[in-house]
Amino acid sequence: MVARAPASVAVSAGDVMLGARHWPGAPASVPALLVHGLASNARVWDGVAARLAAGGRQVLAVDLRGHGASASVPDPPGSDPILVAARDLAWVCASLRWSRAVVVGHSWGANIALQLAADCPDLVAGLALVDGGWLHQSDRWTDLDAVWRTKAPPNLTGWDLDEVREVLTDAHPDWPGQAVEATLANLEQRPDGTLRPWLTPERHRARWASLLAHRPRELHRRVHCRTVLLAAGDPPDGPPREAASALADAELVTFPGGEHDLHLQFPDRVAAAIAPLG
Repeated sequence: MVARAPASVAVSAGDVMLGARHWPGAPASVPALLVHGLASNARVWDGVAARLAAGGRQVLAVDLRGHGASASVPDPPGSDPILVAARDLAWVCASLRWSRAVVVGHSWGANIALQLAADCPDLVAGLALVDGGWLHQSDRWTDLDAVWRTKAPPNLTGWDLDEVREVLTDAHPDWPGQAVEATLANLEQRPDGTLRPWLTPERHRARWASLLAHRPRELHRRVHCRTVLLAAGDPPDGPPREAASALADAELVTFPGGEHDLHLQFPDRVAAAIAPLG
């Protein structure tokens, strides 16, 4: 089966609409919901999604609030972005009349996918955590200012899209061209040719505050679906293996030599790890 090109769609998340990319699949298949990481966008899943869709699975990759096609969607005042994102995804599934879904998240998106699986166990038929969903960021960072000194988005003043493309290509020589273009979609190219991330610095910082407070290891015991953890490198012990032990039904898949963005670097292997879920 050959996957069709994705359709850009708007999906309901309760009282707001989110941008998304949709691949149709067999009606009887359990659909897959793909969740990007912080300051990323739905297009980074194109390689993995195409492979899942070629196997007959319906796939939806969502731009979360503040990102990509959903950049203008506001955050509720005083809300926790991780909890809001998990609720948004539950609403998306309800609006599509999905009673069960395989949920896949990368990095920050893995924390969101994990939160959804803990809060809505009847909805999540399978869970994939791609290099995330097991770290307590507060173990590493003392406070938000310390995080921001390292994690604030880069200043793109004076850069154009071709220059950023060249930097990405040089930094990731084993990435397919599609992965580079998908990553460039994290940026808005304004009419005057300047660039800026879709996620504003204020919203980026708020999401890091949410990550500092999030305690994913405390959620593992609330997840009962089949889970696959995909970890960059080959950690002999530590959080990924501890998470695999704490989850009720989990498998750890390691990627020796892998980078954090496993779904961009190894779309075939990531899709193959997800395919049996659900």
